[in-house]
Amino acid sequence: MSHPPALITQLREIGLFGGLGDHVLQGLADTLELLDLEPGAVAFREGDSGREMFVLLSGEMEVLKRSKRDVEARVAILGPNDWFGEMSILDVMPRSATVRAIAPSRLLRVTAHDLDTLYRRDLKSYTLLVLNIAREMSRRLRVADSLLAELVANMLDEYARPRRPAI
Repeated sequence: MSHPPALITQLREIGLFGGLGDHVLQGLADTLELLDLEPGAVAFREGDSGREMFVLLSGEMEVLKRSKRDVEARVAILGPNDWFGEMSILDVMPRSATVRAIAPSRLLRVTAHDLDTLYRRDLKSYTLLVLNIAREMSRRLRVADSLLAELVANMLDEYARPRRPAI
């Protein structure tokens, strides 16, 4: 499966592939599958099993999470050069969210097998890629921690606010 040279140029701009050499990017561009999704198409659903992640080359995707009260909430919007689904490759657990296209989108599929092949061929590149995933997961956790702290602080403020008795 051969993709246009422009794909390699685009891969260089994506943090997931940061630090990888051109020969590795060429190998990935030659072997990874491209997918096109129309608005409303689902990449995967919360609870699904999966051993693949996706890189958003163009378009826009929304990340939806279902609450314990069965309310689905949008928790993120992803744009070009973002990636998602990496948790299922790392922890082999069911998908933690649903990801759906909200605009025509082009994705690059990276499977656990693709990563295993990179591991066997080029341990340094594999290590860089996994480290890039870890960095992004750490960044996302810091954002989630900040949002949670704000939510808790707002709830405490609301709870501590004096109430006027009903007349």
